[in-house]
Amino acid sequence: MEFGYTEEQEMFRENIYKFAKSQLVGFCEQADLNSEFSMELWKKLGDMGLLGLPFPEELGGSGADVVTCCVASEALGHAGVDQGHLLAMGAHTYLCTDTIYKNGSKAQREKYVPKMASGEWIGCMGLTEPGSGSDAGSMSTTAVKNGDKWILNGSKTFITNAPVCNVCVVFATIDKKLGNSGITAFIVEKDFPGFSTGKPFHKMGVRASTTSEVFLSNCEVPEENLLGEVGKAFAYTHETLSWDRSALLAPFVGGLRFMLEEAAKYATERQQFEKPIKEFQAIQHKLADIKVTMEAAKMLVYQVAHDKDTGKALNHRHLSVAKAFVGDWGLQAASEAIQVFGGYGYIHDYPIERMLRDAKLAQIGGGTSEIQRYILSRLLGFM
Repeated sequence: MEFGYTEEQEMFRENIYKFAKSQLVGFCEQADLNSEFSMELWKKLGDMGLLGLPFPEELGGSGADVVTCCVASEALGHAGVDQGHLLAMGAHTYLCTDTIYKNGSKAQREKYVPKMASGEWIGCMGLTEPGSGSDAGSMSTTAVKNGDKWILNGSKTFITNAPVCNVCVVFATIDKKLGNSGITAFIVEKDFPGFSTGKPFHKMGVRASTTSEVFLSNCEVPEENLLGEVGKAFAYTHETLSWDRSALLAPFVGGLRFMLEEAAKYATERQQFEKPIKEFQAIQHKLADIKVTMEAAKMLVYQVAHDKDTGKALNHRHLSVAKAFVGDWGLQAASEAIQVFGGYGYIHDYPIERMLRDAKLAQIGGGTSEIQRYILSRLLGFM
């Protein structure tokens, strides 16, 4: 693939990087330590227009293409913004708001997208359940029509932004026997009767993204909040997959660049045996390996973004390769960066420690590395 940034994208990237360094990074250390979602940081993201990037201007967005969205997310990660807040941004913008924008009625778009593009409202997507993750078609949450309302019952888990959400796109089945053909989506506001969220999980990494269960107990959803058509919502998850493998992975690509720069700086300053440790071949190789991982991850993620921008059919091979590579090799690169720092990499005095904890999520969230290999095995004809 022949790929390069436009001059406008280069300038945009630099502006976002400078903005993040001066306005956002200062919130990240304490937010991570305290497992707190920063509403002040969130407001700054909204004021900068980053929560509404892909949506049209008439709905409060910027009309940015997918590559530009990735440029912004990568720049934020490169600046050192924690992956927790960036995950919150991704779940809100690309999983929740975009699902409403792509599949909602004109009235639904006009009601929800402007509030979410500005950050006034926070969104989440309720797909994963305690008994179904990668196998979304086996979900147990039910939706039953009752007059002019739908009644939802069930629960969702590991839902990013749930404790702070104003609106949740909930997936449920009208009949479990129908499998994927029964899955239907609804726009559920937090004040709807029967909707509640659980206590936030205390996570290993991405701590500033607040995550919990969602409970639906005879939850009443007005007919006008049915999202799209009955039984068609499984296809909506395909759209979220392409975002998950592009704009939601881009912060990890930026994080790799951040780790490389931090490790290289430390290797220049740290003296052992009367010379900087960067002069030892073992350290040089670690830095080189991080660079290789960063460049490969970048091309894989932007390949997905490029495919999405050019309207190509969903390429599950590209999606799974990008997800598996960033997840597995990104974690290895983070471990190598800590090794460069030695004991200092193991304590919180340097942000590199946080990067390792955050990197682990890329192996799990949005489809595990194992399910990516399963998909690739099928595509390669091994199964």
